[in-house]
Amino acid sequence: MGARALLRGPHRRLLRRLLLGGGWGRRSAAGPGALSPFDRQLKRKQKEWAAARPEMQRCEYLREEVGSRIADRVFDITRTFPLALDLGCGRSYIAQHLNKDVIEQLFQADIAENALKNAIESEIPRVSVIADEEFLPFKENTFDLVVSGLSLHWVNDLPKTLHEIHRILKPDGVFIGAMFGGDTLYELRCSLQLAELEREGGFSPHVSPFTAVSDLGHLLGGAGFNTLTVDTDEIQVNYPGMFEIMDDLQGMGESNCSWSRKPMLHRATMLAAAAVYREMYGNDDGTVPATFQIYYMIGWKFHETQARPAQRGSATASFGDLRKINELIPGGKKL
Repeated sequence: MGARALLRGPHRRLLRRLLLGGGWGRRSAAGPGALSPFDRQLKRKQKEWAAARPEMQRCEYLREEVGSRIADRVFDITRTFPLALDLGCGRSYIAQHLNKDVIEQLFQADIAENALKNAIESEIPRVSVIADEEFLPFKENTFDLVVSGLSLHWVNDLPKTLHEIHRILKPDGVFIGAMFGGDTLYELRCSLQLAELEREGGFSPHVSPFTAVSDLGHLLGGAGFNTLTVDTDEIQVNYPGMFEIMDDLQGMGESNCSWSRKPMLHRATMLAAAAVYREMYGNDDGTVPATFQIYYMIGWKFHETQARPAQRGSATASFGDLRKINELIPGGKKL
């Protein structure tokens, strides 16, 4: 979908200065296929619906937690960022944990207008832009920092999106992101598959595909980032049952939007899946767990002032000499 701003006046003039000339008319026209596994228009509708619910905060616990952990990684970098972008910001789950001492001005971009209109309060001056993560409308070398929390797992072309993030970063700018990993909701996936095999003689994917952590570093490096950091974490949430998990996923805007998804499941299959879930994974207190694997990534855009590894063969000592280090320390002190 095209980029559109929710503002007027001086902020709108600033936005025009930072946007690409043709950015306002770009649209995501991808249809089903091997290179376009997700229906982006359906994902936009899911997020719009979730952000307009009367009790939207009830299902935001996961995004709130991941947003705070991304903010912690921003605070670990001892500098102030004059201009930052929160890509796929939702209701601003990252900005609420930051302050003006760290980010002087923040652009927020999301495909869901309702999410931007109902954004959580923050002391940071913000500009909201309706834009698709797959078609970033900003000019090259615009932002000092780009953050993204639990949004990139829905893009059809992740390598291209990472290239675009690298393009809009200034030299020595940094990208800090989080996305769901391959073990996310494995309990739900296995339970649905087993129940569908038993009741219907086959199964279709009901949990969207995710990127493997082994591929993430290669994707970041291929996009031009250096000094990479990739780590994983797991968040396990207990629910009364499988249907409560699915209800909360819908409330998060995280329902399946794969082109290959099955439009509906029979009631008997759903009941069987709930029974399988409880039997295979249920806790002693009657609840069932749902695992969310999170990949956190940090990548920098090259600048000549950044530290670089020494040239191969330039070392003046060998690791084999470390055993002799006590002989080299004056005063007889030993390590």
